[in-house]
Amino acid sequence: MLNLEKNLEKYAELAVKVGINLKENEGLIITGNTDTLPLARKIMKVAYSIGAKHVEFLLVDDEMSLIRYENGKDFVFESFPQWKVDSLEAMYKDNYHHIFILAPNPELLKDVDSEIVAKSQKSTSLAMNQVRHYQMTGKTKWNISAVPSKEWAKSVFPDLDEASAENMLWKYIFEATRVDQDDPITSWTMHDKNLKRYRDLLNEKQFDKLVLKGPGTDLEVYLAEDHFWMGGSKISQSGDSYVANIPTEEVFTTPHRLKVNGTLKATKPLSLNGKLVEDFEFVFKDGKVVDFKAKKGYEVLDKLFANDEGARYLGEIALVPHDSPISNTGILFNNTLFDENASVHLAFGNAYNYAMKNGSNMTQSELGEKGANSSLIHVDFMVGGPELDISAFEKDGTEVQLFRNGNWVF
Repeated sequence: MLNLEKNLEKYAELAVKVGINLKENEGLIITGNTDTLPLARKIMKVAYSIGAKHVEFLLVDDEMSLIRYENGKDFVFESFPQWKVDSLEAMYKDNYHHIFILAPNPELLKDVDSEIVAKSQKSTSLAMNQVRHYQMTGKTKWNISAVPSKEWAKSVFPDLDEASAENMLWKYIFEATRVDQDDPITSWTMHDKNLKRYRDLLNEKQFDKLVLKGPGTDLEVYLAEDHFWMGGSKISQSGDSYVANIPTEEVFTTPHRLKVNGTLKATKPLSLNGKLVEDFEFVFKDGKVVDFKAKKGYEVLDKLFANDEGARYLGEIALVPHDSPISNTGILFNNTLFDENASVHLAFGNAYNYAMKNGSNMTQSELGEKGANSSLIHVDFMVGGPELDISAFEKDGTEVQLFRNGNWVF
């Protein structure tokens, strides 16, 4: 039987001690909605017991967000409060770190005009660009974890009643995050070492390009000059390890923004801005999406690509074996945090500075010269599965198969 209280305590310890790796006299920000409060309170308790100088909870309520969209005048969505950005930057500068707890409603905004959602997202992204580099360069340690909302649970288990659906989703979240194990922190240490084995092998090879082949997919992806593979924990500018996503099963790096060509078909739905996109595919030429289709949510992708020029280019490629804990659940989570860690995935938009050699010390212009993409957005989508093969090519043309039938060859 699921011991929710005990597992929440273990989950909170994992988020603080592994996710953020909080140190004495550091500050902590927790962002979440009302469904996240039970975990947020336990995270706060762990943080103060470690020696946090202050813990701040920032409430982002779904119903209030919906009220804003349904009742706000047009000008409401054209700007974002500058004081919010300034406040967050002041905390980051004062050695605060950030845990985001997700409890999403995958279709919260399904009845809201996509034009309004896109306008709001763009104004928010523009404003938050002022502080985004704190996370992108590792100055601020950050972590994303998740808990069920009744809407999310029902979207995953539509045939169960709300209580049963939530319990079932908790079960799978605890399995995916290794919280169900006796010592999750030790388990994560071992998992981190395994991810770094693949990371180190790929960095040693410094492949020139990858070729992905599967149903509807035949894509050539050159990697950026001086790209750097990442996997598992990251190292902050202060020298602390931290895990940005719990769970994580990926090793990832930076594609060359202008050297992606071919066709690509997504293998899982995408939940974006409170709406679902399903059965979608793309055509790339010289790095740019020049055509795309979607049986559901076409307008969501259309608005996504309208954010800025970089939105139509790739900023990340991540390798995840099909035979992995999250994939093996057989569950479609309708949530990118989990689904991307069940599948090889790519991301439109901004590249991560730390997925380039010495990237955290480079300007955006310098990164761009090496092929890294720049954008207001970063949106992951899934392309992996049991029929995907991936070959890597060295600079002399030597081919090395990385994935066969969705899994690592070695």
